[in-house]
Amino acid sequence: MKIGQVAALAGVSVDTVRFYERRGVLPAPERMPSGYRTYTPATVERIRLARRLQALGLTLDEVVDALHATDQGDATCASERWRLEAVLKRIDAKITELRAVRRDITKVIGACDRGECVFGEGEVGG
Repeated sequence: MKIGQVAALAGVSVDTVRFYERRGVLPAPERMPSGYRTYTPATVERIRLARRLQALGLTLDEVVDALHATDQGDATCASERWRLEAVLKRIDAKITELRAVRRDITKVIGACDRGECVFGEGEVGG
């Protein structure tokens, strides 16, 4: 398969395929004598898996590490669980942060309802 076919089947752009190659998500493809890259259906599946892992909240570096562990045959659900637990910790921290911001916004709205239009510590108007 050529790069355009891989991109279309994986639901990404050609630039994404090239980016994934540069970042180590994909192994270097074989090349035809003409210089064109050639890919196998496994490349499409690997891109889909990488996208799924990113959708679950793994960073690209974490995706690369997880894929390399899989390539080496070292990956099991038990050995890779920590990656998802780390994502959960980040999400929980972000939720805590967002709840604090929500509380602050609610206080400012309440102040506006009382005619005290303030943002943070300074008064904006009345």
